[in-house]
Amino acid sequence: MAQKYTGTARTAGTSTTKTTENIQPVQFIFEKSNYILLAASALVVALGFVLMSGTTDIYNTTKIVIAPLVVLAGFGLGFYAILKKPSVK
Repeated sequence: MAQKYTGTARTAGTSTTKTTENIQPVQFIFEKSNYILLAASALVVALGFVLMSGTTDIYNTTKIVIAPLVVLAGFGLGFYAILKKPSVK
């Protein structure tokens, strides 16, 4: 996190002090879009696990093909959400 500096600036040979305050806007690592994508990826992964559960039919196509692909897509979306760079303003 960015920190602001508040200190005293002294000039050589004088005993007076000036308080200077350098205020810089706080810059977060992630933007709102990153958090939205991360939440969406968590929901996609949860949906994949829900698809994996269900009936007692072990060899169902939904359980052995579709659900793992949905979970992997959710993890991929999560990696994209973490690695996405913030837009330059």
